[in-house]
Amino acid sequence: MNDADVSKQIQQMIRFIRQEAEEKANEISVAAEEEFNIEKLQLLEAEKKKIKQEYERKAKQIDVRKKIEYSMQLNASRIKVLQAQDEVVNSIKEDASKALSKIANDKKIYRNLLKSLIVQVNHQISILTKIRLKEPAVILRCREVDKKLVESLLEEAKKEYTEKAKVQTPPKIILDERVYLPSNPKSSTSASHEPFCSGGVVLASEDGKIVLENTLDARLDVIFRQKLPQASN
Repeated sequence: MNDADVSKQIQQMIRFIRQEAEEKANEISVAAEEEFNIEKLQLLEAEKKKIKQEYERKAKQIDVRKKIEYSMQLNASRIKVLQAQDEVVNSIKEDASKALSKIANDKKIYRNLLKSLIVQVNHQISILTKIRLKEPAVILRCREVDKKLVESLLEEAKKEYTEKAKVQTPPKIILDERVYLPSNPKSSTSASHEPFCSGGVVLASEDGKIVLENTLDARLDVIFRQKLPQASN
């Protein structure tokens, strides 16, 4: 083999090596491109997911904040309504209480009312004790200003009770002359916190185990509790 043939063969080998190198480089470039595209797609999807999660988190925060604000506004509205209802109800009760305090000024009406209250509460005690008040006594308390009026109608009240309860022996009613119910408040303003009584009586069993309040104020409270839903509306 002469020099020309050797040179030719070497050139062929060089071309072959170069071609293989180019093909290998091309394969590496294609693989790198594919791997880059895959990684880019993965990063893009990861960022999309991250953005979506952040959006959902912020949307949830906004929704929670809206619900909290709505709840606060609703509660504030309810409080305003309840406050307005309380003002109306308290105003009605205050007006009723003022009117109640004037009942005792009409002696004839108040005398009949006192008698009815005494008979009624006697009957209630008799039911609770189940003894018809044939022997035991009851203690009666009234306002000091009503003492003479109560003394003047006790016998009538006893007689009325025996007729209604259908018993022969009238009840023994002891007027408490040591403890009196409080009088009307000195001031008509609602700011006064002194105990007061617009009229009526309180009866207790002799042993003090049963106490029934039948004052005008207690009766007003009973009626007021029964009518409170209507007054609130």
